[in-house]
Amino acid sequence: MLALLLLFTYLCAFFFVLGFVPVEWEKRPTLALGLGPEALKKKKKTLFSHIRKLAMINKPLCSGPLRKRMTRDLTMARADMNPEEFMLVKEILGALMLFITFPSIKSDMVFFWICMGLASGYMLPEFWLKGKIKKIKAVIVKELPDAIDLLGLCVNAGLDFMLSLKWVVEKSTPSAMIDELNTVLQEISVGKTRRDAIKDLALRYELPDLSTFARTLVQADKMGTSVTEALNILSEDMRIARYRRGEQLALKAPMKMLVPLLLFIFPVVAILVAGPILLDFMESNPFQGVGGR
Repeated sequence: MLALLLLFTYLCAFFFVLGFVPVEWEKRPTLALGLGPEALKKKKKTLFSHIRKLAMINKPLCSGPLRKRMTRDLTMARADMNPEEFMLVKEILGALMLFITFPSIKSDMVFFWICMGLASGYMLPEFWLKGKIKKIKAVIVKELPDAIDLLGLCVNAGLDFMLSLKWVVEKSTPSAMIDELNTVLQEISVGKTRRDAIKDLALRYELPDLSTFARTLVQADKMGTSVTEALNILSEDMRIARYRRGEQLALKAPMKMLVPLLLFIFPVVAILVAGPILLDFMESNPFQGVGGR
């Protein structure tokens, strides 16, 4: 009963505050990179666009450093939502967790139930977001040497860096790394300097390989050295680093295989080997007559 009363109070306060929120978003010009009219039309029909007005209630909550952090994470994860919508997803998931676990709750565990439900609703989207960011970073690190090779080949063929970047973006298969290079190309096209665009690419993901790539191109631009030589050296270094990461993962494999080996394989082997012996021992027990009269 207390839980229903608290839920009813929360909904009343939620919709009371919602009544004071304006029904329209603040309209600001945005740069739709790589999106045509059909892609924009399809983007407007997503699920989160229908709950955008409801998500506005979270605007006071998503401010300051929290908003910057959530915006950066959502951008890296390529999630089609803003911080207010992401916070609304957490609230809906928290309410759903409370509703699902309500039948099994006892009267003396109401406070613990509410805390666990809200914490689960808040943390599960964060875990999903961090996992998606981790996958995208892994893809970028894996595809970066190939992208550098293509840039080096185009520069060696006589194209300048901007034309090489454009050719790689247009001819390559769409992926996370190609999308980031397309973002750099679009930012340079709208007026940002090449140094700033490359630096922003490195700062956006904070990956050592991307930082090395950006630092090499910026130094080549400052010193006036050959971009071709810098790209060739950088590509070779990236491939050596990727080879070493592969060796590191291979060395970690035996330790990772130890856990399923102990939990799943050894018990099965023990049952197959010792099971028939134990059954035979139980049927014809040699110690059955020992101690008898």
